[in-house]
Amino acid sequence: MPTIEEELQRRQFLYSLLMPVMSQFVPGLEKGKGMYFLFIKAEAKTPAGLLARPVLTSYYKSKHFTARPYDPYTNYTSPNETVLCPDSYQSMYSQMLCGLCQHKDVLRVGAVFASGFIRAIKFLEKHWPLLAHDIRTGAVNPQITDPSVREAVGRVVNPDPKLADFIETECGKQSWQGIITRLWPNTKYVDVIVTGTMSQYIPTLDYYSNGLPLVCTMYASSECYFGVNLSPLTKPSEVAYTLIPTMAYFEFLPVHRNNGITNSISVPNSLTEKEQQELVDLVDVKLGREYELVITTYAGLYRYRVGDVLRVAGFKNRAPQLNFVCRKNVVLSIDADKTDEVALQAAVKNAVSHHLLPFDAYLTEYTSYADTTSTNPGHYVLYWELTQNGSTPIPPSVFEDCCLTVEESLDSVYRQGRVSDKSIGPLEIKIVESGTFDKLMDYAISLGASINQYKTPRCVKFAPIVELMNSRVVESYFSPKCPKWVPGHKQWCNAAAGNDQQKFEF
Repeated sequence: MPTIEEELQRRQFLYSLLMPVMSQFVPGLEKGKGMYFLFIKAEAKTPAGLLARPVLTSYYKSKHFTARPYDPYTNYTSPNETVLCPDSYQSMYSQMLCGLCQHKDVLRVGAVFASGFIRAIKFLEKHWPLLAHDIRTGAVNPQITDPSVREAVGRVVNPDPKLADFIETECGKQSWQGIITRLWPNTKYVDVIVTGTMSQYIPTLDYYSNGLPLVCTMYASSECYFGVNLSPLTKPSEVAYTLIPTMAYFEFLPVHRNNGITNSISVPNSLTEKEQQELVDLVDVKLGREYELVITTYAGLYRYRVGDVLRVAGFKNRAPQLNFVCRKNVVLSIDADKTDEVALQAAVKNAVSHHLLPFDAYLTEYTSYADTTSTNPGHYVLYWELTQNGSTPIPPSVFEDCCLTVEESLDSVYRQGRVSDKSIGPLEIKIVESGTFDKLMDYAISLGASINQYKTPRCVKFAPIVELMNSRVVESYFSPKCPKWVPGHKQWCNAAAGNDQQKFEF
C-alpha cells in the first residue's frame, strides 16, 4: 500500500488518543509498564527501488517509536532493540525475558492479535527453563546473538535466584490456568484484538488470564487507521469503534445479505458505476445497517474497498460507531453454497460448546479447506487442533457428532446441497498434532508474512499448506448422516472475484 511520511504522523495522533481513553476506565496505568510483544519484518525493495515493508515495521522503525519522548503511558518492558530485532526467535525470547524480569511493574499485557499473544504464552510454556536460568545467572542465553539485543537485555537482566525459583515453581505446575496473573500479578487487562474471527481465542485468553478484561483499543488496517474504542472495557462481542473523520475520507457501500451471506465472494475490487451511485457518506449511515467500508486516503488510494463489513451500532456526536462484522468474503464453496467466516465460526463454536466442552477440551485453532479433488462430490474439511485438560478420552462418535452439528449449523443452501442436490459430500474433521498451527505460521512467515499482522487463514487453498496440514493429521472423522433440511425458497448469492487483504483491529 502506498504511504507518505505525513501518514505516520496522522497514525501517531490516533495512537496518542488510546491511553487517555483507557485511563478514564483503568486509573493508575502511568505507575507501571506495558508488556507488549511487538515485532518487525525484514525490508524489501520494489523493482523501482521503493522501500516495501509492513506498516507496523514502518512505524516501529520511525522516529515516532524509536525517538519517542518519555511517556509513562508508552513505557514498555521491551527495549527498542528487542522489538527491532529481525530474528523472530531472538525477539520473542528477549522480550519475554525482559517482561519476566520486570514482572511486578507490568500493569497491562498484549500484542497486535490475540493469536500473537497466545503464541507468546506458548513460547513461554516451551522455553521457561531457559528463561529462568538466565534470570538465575543474570546472563543472556548464547542463542541470542544480536549484539544490540544482548546489550539492551543485559541492562535489564540481573542475577535474581528468588525470581527464578518463583518462575520455575509457577511454570512447573501442571495447570497453566491464570498463568498471566500468577507471573504478572498486577496486570489489569489484556490488550489484544478479539473481535471478528479473533473471538475464537477468548476462551483461551480467559483461561490464561483468569478472566481479565480483554480490550480492543482501536480499528485500523495497513491502508489507513480508522477509529478508536471509546468504551474499552465493553465485552468483545459488543465492541464499537468510533471513526475519526480526519483519518481519511470515508464512504460506505450498503451490504445486502441473502440468507446471512454477503453478496460478494471476495474483495476488494473496483467499484462498479452502480456501486459508486450507492455509496453513502459518513454522516448519512443508518443505525443498524451493514456497510462495506470504502476509503480515499491522503496517501493516494481513491475509493478503495477495504473489504470489511461493519454494522452501525450508534453515534458519538455525528461520528458513527461501528461493530466489526466480518471480512466480506466467502471462506468455503463447493457448489451453490457460499459459507463466509462468520457462519463458519458460529458453526464451529456450536459444535465445540455442545460436544467438546463436556470433556474439558477446547479448540486451540482451526482452518478449513474445500476439497474438490479427493471425493466426488467435494466436501468441506476442517482442521482442528485441540487442547484437552480432562482425563476422559473423547470417543470417535463425539467427533462425528461435531461434524453433524457443524453441518446442521450451516445455511439452507449448504444443507440442500447435502440432502437434496447431493452436490456436497459429508463434512470431514481432521484432528492435527499439537503445534501444527505454529508450523503453519512459521511457514507463512518464511514466505514473507509479517509476524505482527499474521492471522490464521480460515481457509487454505495453497497446495503446500494443504500438504503441511494433511501431513500432521492424527485422526479423521466424517459426518455420519445428512443434516436436516426442509425444502423452501432457494436463495442465490452473486459472486465477485477479487483479492483478499489483511486487516487488523487494535
